[in-house]
Amino acid sequence: MRILKCGGLLAASLLASVVWAGGAERVVDISKFAFSPKELTVAPGTRVTWVNHDEIPHTVSTRDKAFGSKALDTDDHYERVFDKEGDYAYFCAVHPYMTGVVHVRKP
Repeated sequence: MRILKCGGLLAASLLASVVWAGGAERVVDISKFAFSPKELTVAPGTRVTWVNHDEIPHTVSTRDKAFGSKALDTDDHYERVFDKEGDYAYFCAVHPYMTGVVHVRKP
């Protein structure tokens, strides 16, 4: 996509539509022992889906057990709808150095 320089308002509105995906679905890829994107900002009501593209199982887990997946084999997925504002840090229980955060904010 090519964006022409046409003023801050249009650019700001395009950026807002990318950052705030309220009611939409966002995907986090699990690949090469990392979550991508590592941090994600979404509006309340957004469904986030994690998809494991590695050849080894991974999980999506929170330390406070607020949510968590089973071990995800290759091409398995886990999804959750984030209804409440907040910061949701997660990690892979099999590989604890793999971490990520979902930030839920009203636009």
